[in-house]
Amino acid sequence: MALAQFLVAEVLIERKPVRQVAAAHGISTSWLYELLARYQDEGEAGLAPRSRRPHRCPTRMPAAVEDEIVRWRKRLTDQGLDAGPATIHAHLTREHTQVPSEASIWRALRRRGFIATQPQKRPRSSYTRFVADLPNQCWQADITHWALADGTDVEICNIIDDHSRLLVASRARRVFTGTAVLDTFTAASRRWGEPAALLTDNGAVFTAAALGGQCALEVHLAGRGITAKHSRPYHPQTCGKIERFHQTEKKWLAAQTPAASTTALQRQLDRFTRSYNHTRPHRGINRQTPIEAFTARAKASPTPPTIATPTGYRVRRDIVDRDGKLTIRYAGKLRHLGVGRTFAGTRVRMLVNGPNIRLINLAGQQLGDYTINPDRNYQARNKT
Repeated sequence: MALAQFLVAEVLIERKPVRQVAAAHGISTSWLYELLARYQDEGEAGLAPRSRRPHRCPTRMPAAVEDEIVRWRKRLTDQGLDAGPATIHAHLTREHTQVPSEASIWRALRRRGFIATQPQKRPRSSYTRFVADLPNQCWQADITHWALADGTDVEICNIIDDHSRLLVASRARRVFTGTAVLDTFTAASRRWGEPAALLTDNGAVFTAAALGGQCALEVHLAGRGITAKHSRPYHPQTCGKIERFHQTEKKWLAAQTPAASTTALQRQLDRFTRSYNHTRPHRGINRQTPIEAFTARAKASPTPPTIATPTGYRVRRDIVDRDGKLTIRYAGKLRHLGVGRTFAGTRVRMLVNGPNIRLINLAGQQLGDYTINPDRNYQARNKT
């Protein structure tokens, strides 16, 4: 506005020719004449900068279409579902033959104030993605936390198929033990088929490698020929799909009425599973639903085990309790070894070789051999 005032002053006060003033400042004479006319009509207000936006745009999106885009944005957001331009485009495609492009939807949402530009974000094209080629080629499993209505912390065990993103299991419990994780996995396997591999982090319910043994899940996987894979410690990106899925699930749960119990929470998870698998288009699989991607190809399967279930060799020190028993964890459950009240208080060593255990005292005297029966909690000494 300061430049405009200076130009007007040169012409009207200093009486300089319009062409001379325009040439001296590198502007067109027509624009200077327009500026002088606005000053004569409106005074100082006429010199304020004005928008160059055209009065009409024949190719602009119709208001009715833009309103429908906004309705979809609000509907999906209220349901706790993804409401980005790609998702809205997928829903519009199912209802109309001609729909705006994703870029046009993005611009419409930005005009309405639903999207703020974030130029500092890393572009998706720079990501390196790893995806299984077939359904059931690899599953990803993890446990996350959620709070009930009264603030009680509970755990949710989720398992998804790496290729199709199918949610094969989503179970809620107060606390997940190794046995509970195994039950969740086997139930999912009965419904969807066994995977060729299972990828998890290094939680104690998924692996007992840190203790030199095997947890219930590892014993089951080895016996079925399923490859057990684990992420590098402190590197959650390896299990990126299941980590990102937790966000999607929690966003949906946050939009629901808080569950008062794990039973109520499980009902919510069941509803979410149906919507996620059969209704929600997934960006990572070309806007298909997970069930469509899962059923589109042949399924991978485990490799039949060519050797016996791997065993873990270790030595454990313990003291026989006053009832004459020792306790050891095997396949995710506590097993009790019957030693005898005569040895109560005796310090012993247990030489553990998978299900076979040899018991000796500190002097090296053998007190008995045991072969753990996984169907029983109390284990008697082997008969000689």
